[in-house]
Amino acid sequence: MTIDLRIAGGVVVTPSGPTTADLLVDDGRIAGLVAPGVAVDAARTIDATGRLVLPGMVDVHVHTREPGYEHKDDILTTTRQAAAGGVTTIFGMPNLNPPTVDVETLTDVFERYASTSIVDWNHNPAPTKFDDIVPMAEMGINAYKIYMVVDTGRTYPHPAGTGIHDHGHLLQIMDRIAGTGKRFIVHPHDQALMDYIEGEVLARGENTPQGYASAYAAREGVIWDTAIDVILRLAEASGCPVHIAHIQTRRSIEAVRRAKAAGIDVTCEVNHWAPFLSTWHDVETLGPYALSYWVPDDNRAAIWEGMRDGTIDIASSDHAPHTREEKEIGWTEMWSAHTGTPGIQYYYELMLDAVNRGELTLERAVDMVARIPADKFGLAGVKGTLEVGADADIVIADMQHEWTITNDDVLSKIGWTPYDGRTISTRIERTLVRGRDVYADGAVVGEPGYGKLAAAPADISAETAGTEGN
Repeated sequence: MTIDLRIAGGVVVTPSGPTTADLLVDDGRIAGLVAPGVAVDAARTIDATGRLVLPGMVDVHVHTREPGYEHKDDILTTTRQAAAGGVTTIFGMPNLNPPTVDVETLTDVFERYASTSIVDWNHNPAPTKFDDIVPMAEMGINAYKIYMVVDTGRTYPHPAGTGIHDHGHLLQIMDRIAGTGKRFIVHPHDQALMDYIEGEVLARGENTPQGYASAYAAREGVIWDTAIDVILRLAEASGCPVHIAHIQTRRSIEAVRRAKAAGIDVTCEVNHWAPFLSTWHDVETLGPYALSYWVPDDNRAAIWEGMRDGTIDIASSDHAPHTREEKEIGWTEMWSAHTGTPGIQYYYELMLDAVNRGELTLERAVDMVARIPADKFGLAGVKGTLEVGADADIVIADMQHEWTITNDDVLSKIGWTPYDGRTISTRIERTLVRGRDVYADGAVVGEPGYGKLAAAPADISAETAGTEGN
């Protein structure tokens, strides 16, 4: 019998730790591990000598911008960046035009992914239409997403239809989601407090990157902390599995740590900008190009601590591209700029670089980008792991390759990265999705439409059963 692929000579990062072995792939799945030199008939062999063989990243927080904002990025360009960055599964976000809030808009988005995505995919619709919550779950989604925020001075990136602010409404939605078994992603934000804080800053004429950064971090991050306290209490009251986006303050991390100890089903994520960007120096030198948010040093230290001890479960990019024109206005009118930063192309490499610097163990980095997001978002044993039977979503990385990120390498339509000029010590050389190359030899080689829906195994079984005999 001949298998499809042997990845030979590398150090394979398995659930039980790194091991020197050859990885075998057949029919798109991991078929086994064998000692180097063991005879196996393989149609193709990839030499990974001196390299790490890793599971592909499962990025549950990605803004593809399609439909409605394709001038920033689209599904094809986003998944080209994903392939180059070792991301083999993406979960899109609902702040589109029209926003993804019901069966009709979700069907349209699914068709778009199926037509053009290079990597595997899912999508997180907003559960703001109550009667569509269960039908959308039955379509194969693994999570929902809402924002507890209203934009001040602009209508994007948090458009109408994607937000829930009233706590009673939030509990009602959690009760309904709890019955589906899906996870509920919440962008935390205390709008009433922010209205007051923003009003004071704008009244002083501080419509600048520094003013904006200070407002969102004001009073040790009170707008985040109070919102997260509410989310955690409502999750306990409803039994709804929740996932907190944008974790960034010490108090919030401590609150999540306590909630986990109390048995509440909560996960949280750190986005690329929190550990690797958005220092005060970044705010002053990059201005709107660094915002997302400013993370004060004390909070950044707490983030690294939470990453190391497992309180922060997941690393998700929050890839949020905007054009230079949409950013430039922020130098003088920051509340009119579109906030968010691109991140999907470099996040995995930045995490591996942190391993080389001793800030994270390799096991924690891989858990955060791959195993835990897959496990917590319905894909356990299918994605995020190099074990027999799992999809052969594989990354081959050189951990001793120093290079400098530049805007010239950016695959996004926007043509810039906040990491332009940053030198790191690791390089992803190859990405495979279900055993097929999507990135190799410095080029994206995946075909548009190759990616498929990454649904929970039970959903896939039900879908297959429903089509048998057709």
